[in-house]
Amino acid sequence: MVTLVRIFTLFVMAGVMVTSALAHQQRAAITKVLFNKNTGNLEVMHRFFLHDTEHAVQMLFDKNADIISSEKTKKQFADYVAERFAIKPLNGDELKLDMVGYEADRQFFWVYQEVKAPDSIEGLTMIHNALRDIWIDQVNTVNVEGRGDLRTSTFEGDVELLSVELKNHK
Repeated sequence: MVTLVRIFTLFVMAGVMVTSALAHQQRAAITKVLFNKNTGNLEVMHRFFLHDTEHAVQMLFDKNADIISSEKTKKQFADYVAERFAIKPLNGDELKLDMVGYEADRQFFWVYQEVKAPDSIEGLTMIHNALRDIWIDQVNTVNVEGRGDLRTSTFEGDVELLSVELKNHK
Protein backbone atom coordinates (compact mmCIF):
# COMPACT_ATOMS: atom_id res chain seq x y z
CA MET A 1 0.00 0.00 0.00
CA VAL A 2 2.82 2.42 0.88
CA THR A 3 4.49 1.71 -2.47
CA LEU A 4 1.24 2.43 -4.32
CA VAL A 5 0.92 5.79 -2.53
CA ARG A 6 4.54 6.66 -3.38
CA ILE A 7 4.03 5.77 -7.06
CA PHE A 8 0.86 7.85 -7.18
CA THR A 9 2.64 10.77 -5.49
CA LEU A 10 5.51 10.56 -8.00
CA PHE A 11 3.04 10.62 -10.93
CA VAL A 12 1.26 13.66 -9.49
CA MET A 13 4.57 15.47 -8.89
CA ALA A 14 5.78 14.67 -12.41
CA GLY A 15 2.52 16.02 -13.84
CA VAL A 16 2.86 19.23 -11.85
CA MET A 17 6.47 19.70 -13.03
CA VAL A 18 5.50 19.17 -16.70
CA THR A 19 2.52 21.52 -16.36
CA SER A 20 4.71 24.17 -14.72
CA ALA A 21 7.36 23.93 -17.42
CA LEU A 22 4.76 24.25 -20.18
CA ALA A 23 2.94 27.08 -18.43
CA HIS A 24 5.89 29.44 -18.85
CA GLN A 25 5.78 29.39 -22.63
CA GLN A 26 2.69 31.13 -23.94
CA ARG A 27 3.44 30.76 -27.66
CA ALA A 28 1.13 33.66 -28.42
CA ALA A 29 1.82 37.15 -29.69
CA ILE A 30 -0.32 40.24 -30.15
CA THR A 31 0.27 42.78 -32.91
CA LYS A 32 -1.48 46.13 -33.02
CA VAL A 33 -1.81 47.84 -36.40
CA LEU A 34 -2.86 51.42 -35.72
CA PHE A 35 -3.89 54.10 -38.19
CA ASN A 36 -2.58 57.06 -36.20
CA LYS A 37 -4.65 60.12 -37.10
CA ASN A 38 -2.15 62.48 -35.42
CA THR A 39 0.91 61.38 -37.41
CA GLY A 40 -0.74 60.05 -40.57
CA ASN A 41 1.25 56.84 -40.12
CA LEU A 42 0.33 53.22 -39.97
CA GLU A 43 2.05 52.04 -36.79
CA VAL A 44 2.73 48.37 -36.05
CA MET A 45 3.51 47.18 -32.52
CA HIS A 46 4.38 43.50 -32.05
CA ARG A 47 4.28 42.16 -28.49
CA PHE A 48 5.84 38.79 -27.65
CA PHE A 49 6.19 37.15 -24.26
CA LEU A 50 9.80 37.62 -23.20
CA HIS A 51 10.01 34.04 -21.99
CA ASP A 52 9.00 32.81 -25.46
CA THR A 53 11.59 35.03 -27.13
CA GLU A 54 14.31 33.74 -24.78
CA HIS A 55 13.65 30.20 -26.00
CA ALA A 56 13.15 31.25 -29.61
CA VAL A 57 16.43 33.14 -30.04
CA GLN A 58 18.38 30.15 -28.76
CA MET A 59 16.63 27.97 -31.35
CA LEU A 60 16.86 30.52 -34.17
CA PHE A 61 20.31 32.07 -33.74
CA ASP A 62 22.57 30.47 -31.16
CA LYS A 63 22.15 28.33 -28.06
CA ASN A 64 23.85 31.13 -26.09
CA ALA A 65 21.75 33.97 -27.54
CA ASP A 66 20.55 36.34 -24.81
CA ILE A 67 17.67 38.65 -25.68
CA ILE A 68 17.74 40.32 -22.26
CA SER A 69 21.41 41.39 -22.19
CA SER A 70 22.59 41.35 -25.79
CA GLU A 71 21.78 44.27 -28.09
CA LYS A 72 22.86 42.10 -31.02
CA THR A 73 20.28 39.42 -30.14
CA LYS A 74 17.53 42.02 -29.66
CA LYS A 75 18.22 43.46 -33.11
CA GLN A 76 18.41 39.98 -34.66
CA PHE A 77 15.03 39.10 -33.22
CA ALA A 78 13.46 42.42 -34.31
CA ASP A 79 14.79 41.86 -37.85
CA TYR A 80 13.48 38.29 -37.76
CA VAL A 81 9.99 39.56 -36.85
CA ALA A 82 10.12 42.24 -39.56
CA GLU A 83 11.01 39.61 -42.17
CA ARG A 84 8.01 37.47 -41.22
CA PHE A 85 5.35 40.18 -41.05
CA ALA A 86 3.95 41.78 -44.19
CA ILE A 87 0.98 44.03 -44.81
CA LYS A 88 -0.59 45.50 -47.94
CA PRO A 89 -3.79 47.23 -49.00
CA LEU A 90 -6.36 44.80 -50.44
CA ASN A 91 -5.70 46.10 -53.95
CA GLY A 92 -2.17 47.38 -53.69
CA ASP A 93 1.48 46.63 -53.21
CA GLU A 94 3.12 45.55 -49.96
CA LEU A 95 3.79 48.45 -47.60
CA LYS A 96 7.49 48.85 -46.82
CA LEU A 97 7.52 49.15 -43.03
CA ASP A 98 10.39 51.02 -41.40
CA MET A 99 11.88 49.64 -38.20
CA VAL A 100 11.26 52.20 -35.45
CA GLY A 101 12.74 50.22 -32.59
CA TYR A 102 12.48 47.33 -30.17
CA GLU A 103 12.71 46.80 -26.44
CA ALA A 104 12.47 44.27 -23.65
CA ASP A 105 9.91 45.57 -21.18
CA ARG A 106 9.23 43.47 -18.07
CA GLN A 107 7.53 40.33 -19.38
CA PHE A 108 7.30 41.39 -23.04
CA PHE A 109 9.54 42.00 -26.02
CA TRP A 110 8.26 44.72 -28.35
CA VAL A 111 9.06 45.40 -32.00
CA TYR A 112 7.90 48.72 -33.51
CA GLN A 113 7.43 49.47 -37.22
CA GLU A 114 5.69 52.20 -39.22
CA VAL A 115 4.94 53.56 -42.67
CA LYS A 116 2.94 56.49 -44.03
CA ALA A 117 -0.67 55.31 -44.12
CA PRO A 118 -2.22 55.08 -47.58
CA ASP A 119 -4.76 57.87 -48.16
CA SER A 120 -7.57 55.63 -49.30
CA ILE A 121 -7.77 52.05 -48.16
CA GLU A 122 -10.58 49.52 -48.14
CA GLY A 123 -8.76 46.84 -46.22
CA LEU A 124 -5.51 45.06 -45.48
CA THR A 125 -4.02 41.68 -46.27
CA MET A 126 -1.45 40.42 -43.78
CA ILE A 127 1.08 37.66 -43.21
CA HIS A 128 2.42 37.07 -39.69
CA ASN A 129 4.69 34.05 -39.42
CA ALA A 130 6.99 35.11 -36.57
CA LEU A 131 7.74 32.09 -34.37
CA ARG A 132 5.30 29.98 -36.39
CA ASP A 133 8.25 28.53 -38.27
CA ILE A 134 9.62 26.99 -35.06
CA TRP A 135 6.41 26.24 -33.09
CA ILE A 136 3.37 24.83 -34.86
CA ASP A 137 1.16 25.89 -31.94
CA GLN A 138 2.28 29.56 -32.04
CA VAL A 139 -0.73 31.89 -32.31
CA ASN A 140 -0.28 35.44 -33.62
CA THR A 141 -3.23 37.79 -33.22
CA VAL A 142 -3.40 41.08 -35.12
CA ASN A 143 -5.71 43.90 -34.05
CA VAL A 144 -6.32 46.65 -36.60
CA GLU A 145 -7.46 49.96 -35.10
CA GLY A 146 -8.11 53.54 -36.16
CA ARG A 147 -10.24 53.01 -39.26
CA GLY A 148 -13.73 52.00 -38.23
CA ASP A 149 -14.37 49.21 -35.79
CA LEU A 150 -11.58 47.14 -34.27
CA ARG A 151 -10.75 44.22 -36.56
CA THR A 152 -9.02 41.09 -35.27
CA SER A 153 -7.26 38.38 -37.27
CA THR A 154 -5.71 35.28 -35.77
CA PHE A 155 -2.90 33.35 -37.38
CA GLU A 156 -2.93 29.79 -36.11
CA GLY A 157 -2.69 26.30 -37.52
CA ASP A 158 -2.06 26.42 -41.26
CA VAL A 159 -3.43 29.97 -41.73
CA GLU A 160 -0.80 32.05 -43.54
CA LEU A 161 -2.72 34.96 -45.09
CA LEU A 162 -5.61 36.98 -43.65
CA SER A 163 -7.51 40.06 -44.77
CA VAL A 164 -9.66 42.63 -43.01
CA GLU A 165 -12.04 45.17 -44.49
CA LEU A 166 -11.99 48.72 -43.16
CA LYS A 167 -14.11 51.83 -43.30
CA ASN A 168 -12.65 54.11 -45.93
CA HIS A 169 -11.61 57.32 -44.14
CA LYS A 170 -9.23 59.96 -45.40
